[in-house]
Amino acid sequence: MLDDADRRLLRYWQAEPSLSPGELADRCGMTPGKAARRIARLQEDGILRGVGAVVDWVALGYAVEVSLRITLDKTQGNAFDAFMAEARKVPEVIELQTFLGRVDVRLSIIARDMAHYQQIYRGRILTLPHIADIEALMQVARIKSDQGLPL
Repeated sequence: MLDDADRRLLRYWQAEPSLSPGELADRCGMTPGKAARRIARLQEDGILRGVGAVVDWVALGYAVEVSLRITLDKTQGNAFDAFMAEARKVPEVIELQTFLGRVDVRLSIIARDMAHYQQIYRGRILTLPHIADIEALMQVARIKSDQGLPL
């Protein structure tokens, strides 16, 4: 699926996403045109989904991150879809994950402080439909957060 040149492009870009296309091509030992064509193909194939900014939430004043493990009341046929549709509307929810097993959904929530978190929890989270159980885990430290692959 990926050849050595594709892996090289992805490896260098993962390590330094701020590289310009010319710098990236140079590091990979190819012309800028060839690099651009390969990047376009990786995007078309859905391998490279985009390049974006990584925001430091703490630097913006969001000092609290809480992970909520939620079990839904699945006695209603639309419980999952209704919950997900409403949870997506909460701006402080920065991640939604679904699971098989006792826990159905995990939400990552950011807040400025504990008082702000309580406002979000009481005013937005507890009003979400079809919640049967919630377990809150407060993040103490992020030890590793890496989306790069060993290419």
